[in-house]
Amino acid sequence: MNYDEILESLYNRFPEYQTIGARAMKVGLGNSQTLDEALGHPSRAFRVVHVAGTNGKGSVSHSLAAVLQEAGYVVGLYTSPHLVDFRERIRVDGCMIPREEVVRFVETHERLLERVPASFFEITMAMAFDYFRRTGVEVAVVETGLGGRLDSTNIVRPDLCIITNIGLDHTQFLGQTLPEIAREKAGIIKRGRPIVVGERNPETDLVFEQTADANEADLVFAADEYKLLSHSTEADVLHAKFDSADGQIEVDFSLTGKCQTRNLATILTALDALRRLGYEIDDEAEKNGLAAVQQLTGLRGRWQRIATRPDVIVDTAHNAHGIGLVAQQIAEANYERKHIVIGMANDKRPSEVLPLLPPDAIYYFTQAQSPRSLPAFGLAELAAQLGRPGRAFATVGEALAAAHHAAHANDLIFVGGSNFIVAEVLEEE
Repeated sequence: MNYDEILESLYNRFPEYQTIGARAMKVGLGNSQTLDEALGHPSRAFRVVHVAGTNGKGSVSHSLAAVLQEAGYVVGLYTSPHLVDFRERIRVDGCMIPREEVVRFVETHERLLERVPASFFEITMAMAFDYFRRTGVEVAVVETGLGGRLDSTNIVRPDLCIITNIGLDHTQFLGQTLPEIAREKAGIIKRGRPIVVGERNPETDLVFEQTADANEADLVFAADEYKLLSHSTEADVLHAKFDSADGQIEVDFSLTGKCQTRNLATILTALDALRRLGYEIDDEAEKNGLAAVQQLTGLRGRWQRIATRPDVIVDTAHNAHGIGLVAQQIAEANYERKHIVIGMANDKRPSEVLPLLPPDAIYYFTQAQSPRSLPAFGLAELAAQLGRPGRAFATVGEALAAAHHAAHANDLIFVGGSNFIVAEVLEEE
């Protein structure tokens, strides 16, 4: 079979969470361990930085990979979900896994895939680790899919564990409260391995402290290490100044979303931890990596400007914790008018998200071509009840076209609310 046939077969045989939701979940590490053992334990062939968290883990993972690449390491990057191309999930030095490697893995291990009742995510992870080993990856940045304790990726033996933050998301799997979710995320903490937690929260700090103590793991909160003094954005570059133990430092970061100052503190703290572990990362590698994350790793969809006059910006934030910061950035942005094209997945909480958005924006409610998308007309009805009236559109293309038709050159068109929505826009670029 060719690549397209192989990919279609994978989707049909092993439906992914992004497509069908909870029915795709395989709880536990058994399948991952079985696949890894059958492949000769590729997960042990390289060093690992393991990243979990409710929001920001993709930005943190890509940024660390960019810096490590600039430091001269051969770097694997495993993230999910993809936006446009399945191969976005598996990268080496920023380059997506070649199509022929996807075909090779499936054809070579067909009997194994038939024998193990694995999920799409588990198979993709096994493919990634096998590819990393075969291509000589020295260090891999591995992002969890969902949670931590029972996430498929938790078979790795990391040098460093990172938890970006904790918010209410995927509560049907991880728990209904922040401490419950934190306990699941804290499941990636390994005995004797350092742990960086990005944001402090009085509801979750004790969970991380107790878990770290039980595992004799050194715990550092990034919020204590790097305190933001000021920040500004100019020409799609975030200029941030922090106070640290080494004095004041200034950083230019190529990710400009409002959430990125918090992510940046996490990244800087993680880099310090890696240096203490013996990683050779000089100041020039840090500077160059942080200044060119998208170019080095292919990251997309994080407060990404895809057009001008009017500015069209897309962002994949999809829960109240993430969209709250995006909403602040929209509200503070200096535009004549603001047009918001938004759709959400049906397992999110629109009643919590919609009130966070600016009341004076012009709204275009829509839905992606995914069975997990919330119907646009129902979303529009709820939004009207919450003081965010707008029009509903059956497709993302129709909603975006209507926004373009109504917008002036000095307006903003923001597109977001769901990975699905952003993916359809980027696919048309």
